[in-house]
Amino acid sequence: MTAKTEMDIALEALERIAEHEKECGERWAECTVELRELRKVADSHAARWEKLAWLVITVVFTTSVTVFGSMLL
Repeated sequence: MTAKTEMDIALEALERIAEHEKECGERWAECTVELRELRKVADSHAARWEKLAWLVITVVFTTSVTVFGSMLL
């Protein structure tokens, strides 16, 4: 059985660090892509909700005008 030298231990640690950095980089790239896709979906949903909000506001406004107009006559 051979004892590991300090240099062997340091080289092994550097290899592990390099592998870890590689894995983290790949995960980060995947997360970045996922976040971009989520942003697109969120923007799409926001646009739909904005249209719905304007529809509700318009209906409430026109109904109010109609009711108040009929009360004046």
